[in-house]
Amino acid sequence: MIQKFSSILIFILLSFTILAQTPEQSYFEWTDLPFSKEELAQRRANLVASLQENDQSGLVIIPSGDGISHGETFRQLDDFYYFTGLELPNSVLIMDADDEFVAIYAPERDARFESESRPNDFPGRPLATDKQISEIAGIDIMNIEELRTLLKTEARKRQTILLNTGSVPPTIPISQRYVSNPSVAEILVLNLEWNHAGFNYENMYPAIAKVRMIKSPAEIELMQKSTSINVESIKAAAKAIKPGVDERYLEGVLEGTYKKLGAQRLAFGSIIKSGPNSLWPWRILATHYDRRNRVMEEGDLVIFDVGCEYNQYVSDVGRTFPVSGKFSKRQKEILEMEVSIADQIIEYIKPGITFQDLRNLTDRIIPQDAKKYMQARLFYGHHLGLSTGDPNLQNAELQPGMIFTVEPWYYNHDEQLSVFTEDVILVTEDGCEVLSKDLPRPPKDLEKLMRE
Repeated sequence: MIQKFSSILIFILLSFTILAQTPEQSYFEWTDLPFSKEELAQRRANLVASLQENDQSGLVIIPSGDGISHGETFRQLDDFYYFTGLELPNSVLIMDADDEFVAIYAPERDARFESESRPNDFPGRPLATDKQISEIAGIDIMNIEELRTLLKTEARKRQTILLNTGSVPPTIPISQRYVSNPSVAEILVLNLEWNHAGFNYENMYPAIAKVRMIKSPAEIELMQKSTSINVESIKAAAKAIKPGVDERYLEGVLEGTYKKLGAQRLAFGSIIKSGPNSLWPWRILATHYDRRNRVMEEGDLVIFDVGCEYNQYVSDVGRTFPVSGKFSKRQKEILEMEVSIADQIIEYIKPGITFQDLRNLTDRIIPQDAKKYMQARLFYGHHLGLSTGDPNLQNAELQPGMIFTVEPWYYNHDEQLSVFTEDVILVTEDGCEVLSKDLPRPPKDLEKLMRE
């Protein structure tokens, strides 16, 4: 009797499990294509044209992210996202720079949607066999298992593999250190060599930089939104500045406002530093786990160098505020000098000039006694897009659609005084537009913002 009852109970439980299992989920039930398939196809065509201009030919390989969740939302690798608009894990975009072959090699199924013990919560998701992905994205999706055959054939031909190493030098560097943080390109080369010896390798960073430096109207719209969120969040945090408040509290106000206004992520760890902390660049200040939580004091300056991410596109804006609500005479003098330099750089920006021209101008307009406190290698800024270090070419002429920062920082350890102003700049047909213009810059306007 007991055995019969147990069998019935098991049957009921199994039946319930089968009935409870949710239907399989498709990729586009969870997301949308962020750009039109026509724009994405044009980006890939632009890359091929850029490679051909550089006399580069071979097999382009652009890997995706691994997609493993550690409690954070999956964030696709920049190049893969830029050229496909897809968030596929453990996949590879393959293009032939010499013909029209373009395909993504993806896993047959998405491992993140699978769990034998919890079928109702993990319904499964096909990837390589989901024909809708190909139709909507406008690109063929192949099973990743077929990639081995392709690479084996190409290795026999001693084909050239084109990879983005993340910097200009033509070689693919492989670290020889015992302890290192290998790049995606290094890992890819090591695995290709292990499985398919015979390839030649070339760096296609310059070709990718040439394409990605120029933002499309759709990208510009996203960056305007990201910058707007950043500006409004800095305004909110500025009103919470006062003696006795610590740096981390201001981070909470800032980052909470990011989320309220729709930003999904930080562009980088928020840099809010006051008093003695303000004198140190981020790389030094962040060398210890709990260094950044100083309580602000009367007479301090507090620097914001912060950014958020909206639909994968980032912003990066900086301002300096007086903790007491009013700048001292010397603080005001230095900040006005630094803002004046930024103003002159921005006024000079237009299509046709180069970043070296901006550097030459900046070297001319920095007061002699301030030069040792203001130094930069290329120019006082960096490119923005899918990251705060978007690919760029130092010798490129400025073109409409380029977006970068202007940030002539000032670190004076002799006087224990540091100020910082950073704005997001879009190059236009006849000059430039300051995307962060709604955030005050002169000292008197910053003081007014804090009082409001």
